[in-house]
Amino acid sequence: MDAGIGRRRARTRLRPGLVLAGAFVLLLVVAAIAPGLLTSIDPLDAVARQAYRAPDALHWLGTDENGRDVLSRLIHGVRPSLLLGLAATAMGLALGTLLGVVAGLGPRWLDAAVMRSVDVLLAFPDLLLALVIITFFGQGTLNLIIAVGIASVPRYARLVRAQTQVVRGAGYVEAATTLGLGRAAVIGRHVLPNAIKPVLILATIGIGSNITAGAALSFLGFGSPPPAPEWGTMLAIGRNFLANAWWLVAWPALAITFTVISITAIGRELLRRSEGKRL
Repeated sequence: MDAGIGRRRARTRLRPGLVLAGAFVLLLVVAAIAPGLLTSIDPLDAVARQAYRAPDALHWLGTDENGRDVLSRLIHGVRPSLLLGLAATAMGLALGTLLGVVAGLGPRWLDAAVMRSVDVLLAFPDLLLALVIITFFGQGTLNLIIAVGIASVPRYARLVRAQTQVVRGAGYVEAATTLGLGRAAVIGRHVLPNAIKPVLILATIGIGSNITAGAALSFLGFGSPPPAPEWGTMLAIGRNFLANAWWLVAWPALAITFTVISITAIGRELLRRSEGKRL
């Protein structure tokens, strides 16, 4: 009895790194929803005489080339970064699920057509494919979301197709069909929920990848134009002053790194738990 309780406690014990990752993600959510709770400084408030001020008691992370507070710009930059990661992942998952289910349940010729199209898209790296897409749509946050979302469609389509083909042959699906349940009802109640469940956990990890892709595109000048507080744009501008103002690059880079690591750590933990692995 005691041994069983000890094993359950061991399974539910959280590692310090995972707790820190969860706390950091919670802080990001607060910054995205209500940045005013973390800073009262306007991220666009420029004071020329305060330019290139190193981190001190007044400006904890220093100021940029226009005298704007770097910490305030980092905090206000959380919202577009999280929005891009979540929206692009949702878009890629929705389109990928649609293609995967159609390919997994459709006739052989439709499966082959969809998968060959997906293979063509997979031949391009995600960032390159997003660059091609955003070149046609132009820069801006919405177009950035569309580009990154479409670029992530192929991998979700392949995953959902594989899961759909496994689920369609399951005993409960055959039983539902034998009992006279319609095709649409079988897909909606049994095939789709069970096919997409493992992919949802992997999509959590994909949020971090999409945030990185969005920051990279912003760094290349395809995101929101200055002076919008966006991490990738802050990196692009800060590199020009790296010799005398290292903090203009260091803090946005650390923000992106910690965000991606934290989200990925949580996603991998969810994946381990779904597979029944111990901590």
